[in-house]
This record gives sequence, C-alpha cells and structure tokens, in this order.
Amino acid sequence: MNYEQALEKLAGAGQEHVLGYYDTLTTEQKETLLAEIEATDFKVLSSLKDRKDGDDRGVITPLAAMQLSQIREKEKEFRAKGLEAIRQGKVGAVLLAGGMGTRLGSDAPKGVYNIGITKDVYIFQRLIENLMDVVEEAEAFIPLYVMTSDKNHEATVSFLKEHDFFGYREEFVTFFMQEMAPACDYEGRVYMEEPWKISTSPNGNGGWYSSMFKWGVAQKAMEDGVELLNVFAVDNVLQRIADPCFVGAVIENNCAVGAKVVRKCAPDEKIGVICLEDGRPSIVEYYELTDELMNAKDENGDPAYSFGVILNYLFRIADLEKIRERNLPLHVVEKKIPHLDKDGRKVKPEEPNGYKFEQLVLDMIHELDSCLPFEIERNKEFAPIKNKTGIDSVESARRLCGENGIAL
Repeated sequence: MNYEQALEKLAGAGQEHVLGYYDTLTTEQKETLLAEIEATDFKVLSSLKDRKDGDDRGVITPLAAMQLSQIREKEKEFRAKGLEAIRQGKVGAVLLAGGMGTRLGSDAPKGVYNIGITKDVYIFQRLIENLMDVVEEAEAFIPLYVMTSDKNHEATVSFLKEHDFFGYREEFVTFFMQEMAPACDYEGRVYMEEPWKISTSPNGNGGWYSSMFKWGVAQKAMEDGVELLNVFAVDNVLQRIADPCFVGAVIENNCAVGAKVVRKCAPDEKIGVICLEDGRPSIVEYYELTDELMNAKDENGDPAYSFGVILNYLFRIADLEKIRERNLPLHVVEKKIPHLDKDGRKVKPEEPNGYKFEQLVLDMIHELDSCLPFEIERNKEFAPIKNKTGIDSVESARRLCGENGIAL
C-alpha cells in the first residue's frame, strides 16, 4: 500500500490524522505505518454508533452439566475413546497467549511469569508439563498451536525456544498471531501509540479461530487430519489439556463443543455460567446474572446455574468452519489507552479514556447447536492467575499447586 492508497482508506473511515506525522518518519517507519494501515480493519469503529448500554439477552434456561458422578461411571470408556482420537492425530491444542502480565506487575508476556518459590517455574512451563502428561499416556505428541499478539510475539517465541519448549518437541508447536483491533477515543478517533503506530489491542478471545485461519494454521491443521481443537487460556496453571476423558465424552455425546466447568463456590462468584439462551448453548457473564437467576433451582432443588466456565473448550473444526464467516457480536469495552497527545507527547492515562473492541468465545458457543458442560474437580484443575494477590492470584495458584504435589 502506498501513501495515496493509505490516505484514501483513512479518509473513508474519517481517520486521516493517522498520517499526521508521516513527513517526520524514517523510510522504515513509513513502511511500518503503511503496512499497519493496510492491515487494520477500521469498520469495527462503526459499532460505536450502534452501541447500547446493555446487550439484549434471549430467554435463559438451564443446561444440565455432566457431573463428576456421571463421568466416573463411564471414565474408562471416555478415556479409551479420547486416547484413540489423540493417537490418530485428530486432537490439537490451542493456547491463547496473546496477553501481557500487566496485572501481575510485569511488562512481559503473561506466560513467562515465574510462579516458582524455591526454583523457576513459569506459567508456560506448567501448561506444557500438563500437556506432556497426556503425551506420555497416549505415547503420541499433540499439535500445539500458540496464539500470540503483536505485543508479545517475539518475546514469546524467543522464551519458549530458549527453554527448549520445556521438553515439548518443537516440530509439534506452531505459532500464529491474533488479529488486532484499533483503539479509539470516545468520539471514535483512533489513538496513535507512536508516530508510526496505531494504538491497537487484541480482538478478544473470540477471534482465535479467525486469526488461526488468517495465518493458514487452521487449514494446515485440517490437512494434517486434526478434527478437534482444545482451546484454553494461558492463566490456569492446573488445567488439563487435551484431557482424554473430556475428549472421549464430547465425541461420545456427539456435541459441537465441550466446555469444562466447575461448581461455583458462591452464587455471586465472578465466573460466567453455562446455560441455554433461546434453546441454544450460551454463557451468561457473572455481571449479567440477576438475583432471579442466581437463586433459581432445578427440578432436584439444586441451583439451576451453578456451573461456571473456565475457558477450556473442545471444538469440532467442522462446526467452526460453518460459523467462520459469520460476524460475531463486537463488544465495546471502556479502557485506559496510552497514546500520543496532539503535541506528540506520550500519555499514560489513569482513568478510562476510550474504547477497545473485542469478540468473545462465549459468542462462538452460542452459534453452535450443542454443548456438553463437563464438570471437573475444582481444586485439581482450576488455579487461574489473574491477580498478584488475593482471589485467583499467584498466591492462590501456588497454594493449589502445593495441594496437588507440584513442587514450586
């Protein structure tokens, strides 16, 4: 893309100011900016005009989970079926690792954070060690697709290579980058991060498959015979990945997606709950839960919405392909966005000053016809690291690792 083409695209979006510093840039910086303008989808900014104070939800009804007692009855059968699929190369794992460790006080990718006490133990290391348990049981490596972002790609790749992928065979690891969305002020004017760089942010965890496809990684997975993708977040250091029992249960029940869930520890716990919405699988975020839903009972007198999702899903690629071209809802999120002011000075705001745009994996779930909520033992598989201290923190994850015999 040349300057005239870039200006034409920006004019169409009302963002001509993006080229405001162009004449001051080096040749390399000019090329970087033009490439970024070409790659940026400014259409997301139009969603501001349709923004509502709250999303309209359909009719919410319970969706029964496969509970631990039911799983134990058929565990041997499920595990055998899952191991067979893994050995046949039908199962891949997708690690969502595009985020940074900002809330942990780190400027590095979140996955490189060290949770060790007496030795180095990194978040990436814990996840790969969990995956290696399945590799050893199945005696077969599982393709691992790692989604990074332009904020952390080079650092993530370098870190994993430096540590020899913590024992995982490098030929089974593929990296791809998450698509980015522009960040803007309250009037929809795109912020600049540098004179040659638009302020952008990852487009949300719902953009993982479209990003995977854009990079050609999804196509390669299908060519290699992968039929199921276990997508999981970077921050849960106890989660089981490509869990044969989970895989087998989803296959056995012929569901488009499986969702690992935990029994909530309190009605108002800050975790999204699995349900049906207008008869289709869906997730209601904790802040959307009304008192009525929190206190609702099922036919057995138990809480009707008591199972929370942990962002560990098993999707059938065939179903992902069916919904790939659909436009998922775009969520407009108010954020603090560092930027250049009108005089070109860097500003790091202390209060929200604009919007970022995200697609969410929960909207992918709602596009599908069937979902198997699969209960896991909370203390054995759920140790998310979202904060440095307190609930869902480095502290709590360390404690849970210790309870599970993991030396830190």
